[in-house]
Amino acid sequence: MLTILFDGIAYGMLLFVLACGLSITLGLMNFINLAHGAFAMAGGYVTVVMMNRYGISFYWCLPAAFLVTALIGVVLERTLYQRLYASPHLDQVLFSIGLVFMSIAAVDYLMGGQQQLINLPPELNGRFEFLGIGIGRYRLFIIAICAVLVVALQLALTRTRIGSQLRAAVDDGRVARGLGINVSVIFALTFALGSGLAGLGGALGTELLGLDPNFPLQFLIYFMIVVTVGGTSSITGPFLAAILLGVADVAGKYYVPQLGAFIIYGVMILVLIIRPHGLFSRGSR
Repeated sequence: MLTILFDGIAYGMLLFVLACGLSITLGLMNFINLAHGAFAMAGGYVTVVMMNRYGISFYWCLPAAFLVTALIGVVLERTLYQRLYASPHLDQVLFSIGLVFMSIAAVDYLMGGQQQLINLPPELNGRFEFLGIGIGRYRLFIIAICAVLVVALQLALTRTRIGSQLRAAVDDGRVARGLGINVSVIFALTFALGSGLAGLGGALGTELLGLDPNFPLQFLIYFMIVVTVGGTSSITGPFLAAILLGVADVAGKYYVPQLGAFIIYGVMILVLIIRPHGLFSRGSR
């Protein structure tokens, strides 16, 4: 039971890293970016190419995946996304879904449609026993990285100057500009952060989730569930939602495998019946 709980927490932590960038762009920038999974896929393929073709250490691939996807995010934000900030949400959805299918086609052409594999460092393979709990070394590594990210993001968004400027820019861009805040730069940096976090999640998830050109569509619903259940007004909500859903998904597949992934949808429906705006959201308050 405790081993299942541990694996569920690790899976939930990974879901959080993958989804928190979407929470940032949707909750703080009010932009529906359904192409978020494409950035995660890009981070995964950066890791695959660096490790399998160039023999670069997995530990160096993680920051590289973050930086490359953040750079891609900045380029797309400056050239495409910023033109749609004031557009209706339907336009944003159609645009970002179009990017998803373009990215799938491009990756399938360049890398092929087969499942991609990586070899983790020896110290991250296997399990060990601690107080009767079977702990996977790689899952423990994911939990440690995600815990640091949660604290860093929460502090950055609530205790730093750029976090205050971002909230001001979202609440009233014209007033923020009048106060000397460069809203355009703030949005570009925020979008880069969200894209980079998706890329980091894709790099971390290559071993556990698998990686192929259909990754953005396969896991898009999971990202949306995390953000929907957790709410979009803070990092805390999606984090707790990801943990809840990760544990429910792993436990459900272990104890009632015939239900498959239905458990995670059942948890989502139950939470939204009780709190329609998510666990932590302005609407629920």
